[in-house]
Amino acid sequence: MELAGSSALVVGGAGGFGSATVRRLAEAGARVVIADMSDENGAKLASELEGRAVYVHTDVTSEESVAAAVAAATEMGPLRVTVAVHGGRAAGKRIVGRDGTPYPVETFRRTIEVFLTGTFTVLSKAAAAMSANEPLEDGQRGLVITTASIAGFEGQTGQSDYSAAKGGIIGMNLTAARDLAPAGIRVVSIAPGTFFTPAYRMEEAEAQAKWGPGVPNPKRMGHADEYARLALAIADNDYINGEVIRIDGAQRFNI
Repeated sequence: MELAGSSALVVGGAGGFGSATVRRLAEAGARVVIADMSDENGAKLASELEGRAVYVHTDVTSEESVAAAVAAATEMGPLRVTVAVHGGRAAGKRIVGRDGTPYPVETFRRTIEVFLTGTFTVLSKAAAAMSANEPLEDGQRGLVITTASIAGFEGQTGQSDYSAAKGGIIGMNLTAARDLAPAGIRVVSIAPGTFFTPAYRMEEAEAQAKWGPGVPNPKRMGHADEYARLALAIADNDYINGEVIRIDGAQRFNI
């Protein structure tokens, strides 16, 4: 898909995966909306890209907020690529703790709302805008990339809510691609393994020493730009559709 002269939307664009993807899309010629709730980081990134990107404060739990981000992208050109890579924090606790306390249902519900329902909101709003685009070669109008996780396949202890949310994204992927096929809109999900991002709140060398040895090959955590490069490769190849692509160095989570 030709990105020059088009717009792109990256939800979670001020984070680790997101900022790397924003930079790659801008380098490819797209004008990018950085949609996030991190105002300082989002505005800083937009300033660095000097007219190739704008920042829009976006809350994925609000339909109106997501719709505003989509509208901002369409004002800059036909929206061809949307990447939903927003994050959030799951509590990381067992369903029943060692003291017998059950996991709070409200925390579970919030994780699902942010990761799964938020992704669906971005997908549906972006696809509606893309459906109005003039078709390119092979009738293509746009691409939505969602972000799952290998935890959606083999979640670790304490990941019930996160695994359920990411598993939902995986399960939704093919159906979404089939739903949107008549409109010429592709849907692809990326399922990252253990990647270093600022979310770890530690120096990269420390994180690599702790988690890198658990990855078979290459024996290190992934870099955010490797996610971004995969996103660009998906955008470039119109025949990739309805697929969940693991990018994990052959890692499989154990208990």
